[in-house]
Amino acid sequence: MMYNVQTMKHLKVAEARARFGEILDEAEMGNAVVIERRGMLFRLVAEPSPARSTTPAASPFAKIDDDVMAGQWTWTAAASGLRFSPRRKKR
Repeated sequence: MMYNVQTMKHLKVAEARARFGEILDEAEMGNAVVIERRGMLFRLVAEPSPARSTTPAASPFAKIDDDVMAGQWTWTAAASGLRFSPRRKKR
């Protein structure tokens, strides 16, 4: 595959190291960047982010007790499962 290096930013590897942040910004803006090392050309192009799901994550709990939701109980994770304990009342 041939690249049209005339329209891309073309840098030697030493310059690319010194300006790495700028190169990433350039690629993020949709501009391909070519980095040359010992005659080999490397083309840097940003990958689009995967689409995020708009549905909320499923709860690991089938039902949460109203007293737990009201803050009267709390739980801690244990090897055997969840351990419930009453929440201490503030004085």
